Parts: sequence; C-alpha cells; structure tokens
Amino acid sequence: MMKILVLEPEKTPYVAEIPNDYKAMQEVVGGLIEPIYFESKNDALVFCNEEFLLNGSEPNRIVGGVLVHGTCFVVGNFQNKYGEWDSCSLTDEQISKYSDEFYTPLVLNNVKFECDESEEICDAEIQQM
Repeated sequence: MMKILVLEPEKTPYVAEIPNDYKAMQEVVGGLIEPIYFESKNDALVFCNEEFLLNGSEPNRIVGGVLVHGTCFVVGNFQNKYGEWDSCSLTDEQISKYSDEFYTPLVLNNVKFECDESEEICDAEIQQM
C-alpha cells in the first residue's frame, strides 16, 4: 500500500492509501496518469489525468507552473537500487508540507481569456480562495 495526498477541485487535501500499481493510480485520477515534476529534490511528484484539458475537468491547483484540472494526487518518489525512479508512500513530513502547500483550492473569478492568435496561447485570471 502507498500513502498519498489527494487533491480534488474545491476541496482541502486528504490522505488516502492505495495499492502501489498504475491501475489504482488511474482510478484516483479517473483515467490515464501523467506525472508533474514540481519538487526540486525530486522526492515527490503529482500524478494527474493526462487528458484533463480534454475531458471537461474542473480547475484544481497550480502544480509546478501547470494549472491542473480534475483530481490529482501527490506521491513520494525515490530512486531504486537499479537507478530507476519509483513511486512510494509520502512521509508524515511530506504530508504536512504538501497539505499546507496545496491547502487552498483555486477559484476562477471573472474568467477573461486573452489569446495571442499567432501562438494560440490563452491566459485566464486565476485567484485562490
């Protein structure tokens, strides 16, 4: 089992335990998983649904400069004896740290998209609760 921190739109983070396999990870996010590396020490990462921009998910949190939509979760990350990176349980210290860091869900107020048509880049006004 693996201890994770679940981040749902408009909710405070909560701890859950899931089996350490990709199917259980996919169940949490509701689809295919994609990692977001946000921690400089690389000892944790966030998994989200890789199709969050296509499946109509609600905005959730900003992680590593990415506005993530839909449910995602924070998991530990370590290098195994073969030099490969693997997911693992969060420590109590990490749970406390990331619970604080991701405590406040995002709210989109007065959404105004400004698009640069030549590059097809759009920005929205994003505020935290």
